[in-house]
Amino acid sequence: MPQNGYAIWMGFFTFFETGHLTVTISLTSLFTVLIFVLPSRFCSYRALLILTMASVMLACNIDQKSVTSNFFHNTTAHYNGFYYAREKAREVEKAILKTLDDDPTQILRLFPGLDTVKAKAYVKDTDEIIKMASISIQRHPNSKWVDDNYIQVGRARLYSCDFQNAILTFKYVNTKSPSPDVRHLALVYLLRTFTEMGDFDRGEEVFRFLEKEKLSRDNAKRLYLEKAYHYQLKNDYDNMVQNLSKADTLLAKSDRKGRIYFIIGQVYQKLGFNSEAYNFYRKCLATNPDYEIDFYARLNMAQVAKLDDKRDAKLVRKQFAKMLGDAKNAEFRDKIFYEWGEFERKQGLVIEAITQYTQAAHAGKSKRIQGQAYLRTGQLYFDTLKKYSLAKLYYDSAVGALPKDFENLDAIKKRQELLGQFAKYTEAITLNDSLLYLASLDTAVVRKKLDSVFAARDKKIAASKKKKKRNDNGGGGGNNTPFVAGQSSGTSDWYFGNPDLVASGQSEFQRIWGNIPLEDNWRRSNKTAATDATAAAVAQPIAQTDTGDKTNLKDLAPSKDEKADEVGKLIALLPRTEKQQKEALAKIEEGYYKLGDLYYFNLNEKRNAYDSYTKLLERFPSSEFKPEALYKLFLIFRETDPAKAATYAQMLKDQFPNATVTKIMLNPNYLKETSVAAEKQKLIYKEAYTLFQQNNLRAAQERLALAYREGETGFTPQLDLFKILIIGKTEDVSKYQYELETFIKKYPAEPSKAYAEELLASSKNLLAKLEKAKGIQFSNVLNGPHYFVTIHKSADKITNAVDDALDKFGNAQWKDLKLTTSNLALNDESIITMVVEFPDKEAALGYFDKFLAQLTKSKPFSNYKFYNFVISKENFQTFYRTKALDEYLTFFDRNYQKQNQ
Repeated sequence: MPQNGYAIWMGFFTFFETGHLTVTISLTSLFTVLIFVLPSRFCSYRALLILTMASVMLACNIDQKSVTSNFFHNTTAHYNGFYYAREKAREVEKAILKTLDDDPTQILRLFPGLDTVKAKAYVKDTDEIIKMASISIQRHPNSKWVDDNYIQVGRARLYSCDFQNAILTFKYVNTKSPSPDVRHLALVYLLRTFTEMGDFDRGEEVFRFLEKEKLSRDNAKRLYLEKAYHYQLKNDYDNMVQNLSKADTLLAKSDRKGRIYFIIGQVYQKLGFNSEAYNFYRKCLATNPDYEIDFYARLNMAQVAKLDDKRDAKLVRKQFAKMLGDAKNAEFRDKIFYEWGEFERKQGLVIEAITQYTQAAHAGKSKRIQGQAYLRTGQLYFDTLKKYSLAKLYYDSAVGALPKDFENLDAIKKRQELLGQFAKYTEAITLNDSLLYLASLDTAVVRKKLDSVFAARDKKIAASKKKKKRNDNGGGGGNNTPFVAGQSSGTSDWYFGNPDLVASGQSEFQRIWGNIPLEDNWRRSNKTAATDATAAAVAQPIAQTDTGDKTNLKDLAPSKDEKADEVGKLIALLPRTEKQQKEALAKIEEGYYKLGDLYYFNLNEKRNAYDSYTKLLERFPSSEFKPEALYKLFLIFRETDPAKAATYAQMLKDQFPNATVTKIMLNPNYLKETSVAAEKQKLIYKEAYTLFQQNNLRAAQERLALAYREGETGFTPQLDLFKILIIGKTEDVSKYQYELETFIKKYPAEPSKAYAEELLASSKNLLAKLEKAKGIQFSNVLNGPHYFVTIHKSADKITNAVDDALDKFGNAQWKDLKLTTSNLALNDESIITMVVEFPDKEAALGYFDKFLAQLTKSKPFSNYKFYNFVISKENFQTFYRTKALDEYLTFFDRNYQKQNQ
């Protein structure tokens, strides 16, 4: 019996552990063992086993549909092909999830993106899925798991980026499966496929259909998540969060609820619904998510927390401090400081925010966060504190630290360039004002003032040394910033009393000259530096470079001899002579004007532009920039205060009647008319007109073409009219008159319009006299090229419709003739539409007959009155010249219609 029991056990083991599709062999082996090991007294059982074995063998037949056959095929298809394909698909999904590169500072992706590069890593697994599911479908075609196996095939194709075959597979399941749940699941995966392809229109069609269906709980959850992903890729965060919220109650633990709640919180925060964001961040923390998600959820909660009073703000600050004190957050210190700075900024505490941003810039290794901290600080100095020199320094550091894919990096670089100009002109004003002030004082007084500046600097150096020593010993994140000296809140207008400007000047000095030692004759090369950079060297800033190299603070404090040397150099640079003072004043004058332009044109800050221009005019009433400043003041108030604008306009006309800006104000087209290109055209025109007078028309046309190459200017209408004069000598009179009429309509306000009208009237009068003298005569020679002509009223406004109909008609039946359609004005009331050209009269009449039979019964010909006829090329010249429509229709009836009957 032990041996018999062992054989039975091994048979069952083989049955349950069988791989893929060896169930038949395993069952056969099992029953064979049982038959032979049973004692003879169990003969009846042997017979039963034989009968059972026969039934199982019959059940293995694909064509059988008995109960045993259905049981066998359903069980085998489920636990072999489908089960293993599904498990392998889950392994692939886990591998895809590992490719997610999350940045919790941005809204996280619901699902990782699929691409062919990633797919290569798991191509063997997707091939195995297709293989196992396909074998199961082939060997068990009547099982109830066929559609489920097709789903696995579709998933494998989706994950391997074989999107077209995935679409075919999911559509096949949707049309063939008898199970609504399976059909719905196939459509959910089809939606995912369209989303990954970026085919959002077809994806929307799929989920609009599913929204009308009654879905199972699992399929409803999948649909909401896929719709949310669809909207996320379209940046439609409103619809995204609505679908995620609907999926909330359907989520299971395996769906990574914490991550989804975090994403919902992020979206609500982006949309400005802070209370909703706060609730979902709390729900996220309740799920015990991954550490990074947990950390950022806590940070974001501080950002969106509702602060009813000061006590709430204190609690938030305590939370930040607690996070900084947690050793687990060591690698996130820069992020915590940055978010603390964001919190303070939102509270309107600018200096406190800058302090935290400064800590963030030096607390971690993330270049992105460092760049963001510099950027925020620069924005505060620019927008709130209006300290453009310091703002420029921080923008420089931000651009150097931010990654190339950072949002709006180009706009940040533009402001950086703009700030360079702001710093240049604001420093020029402040520095030269200070230098002029010092130059007006006695030398002894100057020395005394400078000594006080140096004393204040030495005091600051000593304080910084103590703070640095304290930070080094305590290990805390100190204010290690390259711009500590510039964080003073002082707003002194005197250059050397304002450490912000001094620090900026030193930066500019080092940019031009480098780190040169303080010694005599240091400027012995041929380079010339700006006065502001030289004077700024007086105050050595307490700084370290942006690269993080620490400066020895002990060496920053100059000795007494060095101080005396610095004072002596500065006094030597003071503008004592009249020429030096004029140069300093010129820099101040230019600074006010250029600042006004920067405010007006680059920032659209008209109030600040007004202040700069008016300061310029007050300090420099005879400024060389006065006309331009008055004109821009006129523009600033032209729409908001017309009376004030009129005052500036009158000042321009009275004081600067010949200034360019005055002429522009009076005639907005002045620049266009007096451009360099227009002047070149005028010179070429003179040459061409001389050739025209000499009847050298070909050469005149060549010079005219050369003038046109200069582009369109205020002189272009004159060139167009000259071109018509050449046409009058080289082509027929109908073309000449048509071009004159076109010119008159094109340039209704042009002074040369009157001359064109005179030319047209003269031409018509001359023709009328000639025709009257000889009578209207159409040629009876009707061989040669012909035109088809149809005429309608211009008031009907159907020219385009007529052209389209004739073009389609010609292309459909007369393609070989390569007919073209064009239009001419017969007179002020009628438009000629011509189809040209037919080789002879017969071809033209054939077209005419089919036109009458086919087109006259359809729009637009059936709704309006037309005159239709064919005409020889020679007779058309006479017809257009004389405009004798009635006469020609009579001629047409007599010479064409009778012959055509």
